[in-house]
Amino acid sequence: MPVAPHIKEFMASSSFIRKMFEEGIQLKKQYGKDSVYDFSIGNPDLEPPAKVRDVLRELGSSNERGMHAYMPNAGYPETRKAMAEKVSGEQECEVPFSQVVMGCGAAGALNSVLKAILSPEQEVVVSSPFFVEYAQYVRNHGGILKTVSSQEDFSLDLEAIAAALNNKTAAVLVNSPNNPTGKIYTTSEIKGLSDLLAKHREKTGNTVMIIADEPYREIVYDGKTVSSIFPYWNDSIIVSSFAKNLSLPGERIGYTVVNPSAENASELVDAIIYTTRILGFVNAPATFQRIVAACWNEPVDYSPYEKRRTLLKKILTEAGISFANPEGAFYLFCKVPKRTNTVGEQGNDGEFCDHLKKYRILTVPGKGFGKQGWIRLSYCIAEESIARSRESFIQAGTDW
Repeated sequence: MPVAPHIKEFMASSSFIRKMFEEGIQLKKQYGKDSVYDFSIGNPDLEPPAKVRDVLRELGSSNERGMHAYMPNAGYPETRKAMAEKVSGEQECEVPFSQVVMGCGAAGALNSVLKAILSPEQEVVVSSPFFVEYAQYVRNHGGILKTVSSQEDFSLDLEAIAAALNNKTAAVLVNSPNNPTGKIYTTSEIKGLSDLLAKHREKTGNTVMIIADEPYREIVYDGKTVSSIFPYWNDSIIVSSFAKNLSLPGERIGYTVVNPSAENASELVDAIIYTTRILGFVNAPATFQRIVAACWNEPVDYSPYEKRRTLLKKILTEAGISFANPEGAFYLFCKVPKRTNTVGEQGNDGEFCDHLKKYRILTVPGKGFGKQGWIRLSYCIAEESIARSRESFIQAGTDW
């Protein structure tokens, strides 16, 4: 039976990251693990806090009945209370646990939200560059992802967002710190976004939701902080996970929090609970709901990421590759250099990624994130591997 045409199209356009990751496996077999420099996938390599293992061990040896049974679709009450405490501190307002729905990672949570709010042909606005799978998530539920430009430094272009709004706009999706740029949106930007949404509502009667995707919230540098959303726009939702901050991407544990001041907040929560069930997630994983309830505020040392950021920036500078300075997350978004001996011609990002592969360097082209002419490097890899990549980057830059 043939594959649906739109799925074939999306498969071709969204497979950059996984394709590079899989090519890396083959190159490591060919050249040896230490001779391949895989910057392709954002797979956190810091180990989870020791308490995660301790709690997992306790749960594994427990004889309590029903530990692996169904629970309420929204999650265990004690876990939802822990997430409410976490988000109350981040959002500078009291969030009751009734506003929390546990999800299967941030991706599962975001799909539940989009399923709950989107009618066919409604639009979700996002600034470019953006996480590649947003377009597919929106399409999953009959919506259309409408991309707008960002400022030169990748901050929000509020004029571009305002121009994109219309009666079909259901939400604006923000990701801070951003994947792939590491940009953190300031409180001033969030206030500005809220102001323009208020003007849009006054003009059209259409309320637009802000959805904040925040899995990198805790991974920040240089004293930066991630702005709260709830105090500035009532109709807002937080989606996040423990994939990045606790290094648990494979456990698929995340959550959604609806602003308690949102219009019809209770109904919206009920809708997300319902869509979590009918999308087939049913509920978030039972064991790791218990673990994150106990471990969400465990201290984590992110300084290895900062050291790697510093080292990779130094190497790229030596290689003549410019980049946006990341304020958070663990990516460097790099501008493709102009071709050697070519006047004024910037190289193609796909071609540059193929060029880097000749030097056993794996990266992801920016076109996969809606931004041609750039590439993304993930530096959640061993510091030693980054250091060893220096000569390859310099030679690749020279030969380009």
